[in-house]
Amino acid sequence: MTSLLRGSAFITGAASGIGKATATSFATHGIHQLAIADINLPLAQEAARSLESRFPNLQVLPIHLDVSSEESIAAAIAQTRAEFTRIDYAVNNAGISGSPTLSAEHDASEWRKTLDVNLTGVWMCSRAQIGAMLSQEKRPDDSERHNRGVIVNVASMYGLLATSLNTPAVAYTASKHGVVGLTRADAIAYAEKGIRINAVCPGYVATPLLEGRMESGVVQREIAKIPVGRMASPEEIGDQIVVLASTLCSYVYGAAVVADGGFTIQ
Repeated sequence: MTSLLRGSAFITGAASGIGKATATSFATHGIHQLAIADINLPLAQEAARSLESRFPNLQVLPIHLDVSSEESIAAAIAQTRAEFTRIDYAVNNAGISGSPTLSAEHDASEWRKTLDVNLTGVWMCSRAQIGAMLSQEKRPDDSERHNRGVIVNVASMYGLLATSLNTPAVAYTASKHGVVGLTRADAIAYAEKGIRINAVCPGYVATPLLEGRMESGVVQREIAKIPVGRMASPEEIGDQIVVLASTLCSYVYGAAVVADGGFTIQ
């Protein structure tokens, strides 16, 4: 079977949840060099050991990364390039849920924290990745369907619509709308430079980020609205990211691909 991916990848928030599932899917579909970047380095190291035992030909680089820090991002990108020479794929997945609060009651420091991680963090990571990709040539064996580099930003279905009054999350919603806008702006700006940029917009996913809120009847009622009748698994989102990163989507630029079990079409 022909591999969907080849080369090296850099994934943020890769020690758990969607990021970890994406790392596994990337390895399954052909990646040979993989940087797992996460604020929790011990957990990233554990994930790296697990991947290397499952995929003997895979080189995994666990990296500490705080996406709210320019210095941390620069160091992580530099470490990846020093180890792998280039970055063919980047997935900006790291994020937080933020405070479940309406605007009038929202604390300004909590607002800034959510935006710093979910939006500014994605922008700073993407900026560094674009810089790295601009400095590298297309792979010598690539056809015109391949690029100098591919970036997938993880937004949310709430980057396209508002949360309900039952589950207010104004900072989270604003941050994910921003990720979609950033993706579209950068996709236009760098298409001619050979960098393809898109976003995936997951719905409710069974991740540690959501597990802490599962006892809430409000969250359960929101999940009950999903037409397919269940949450996504992290693996389903990871597989979607692989497809979006691969040449199967070589003519897709600036898209916000929804994976939500039909939630947003109601």
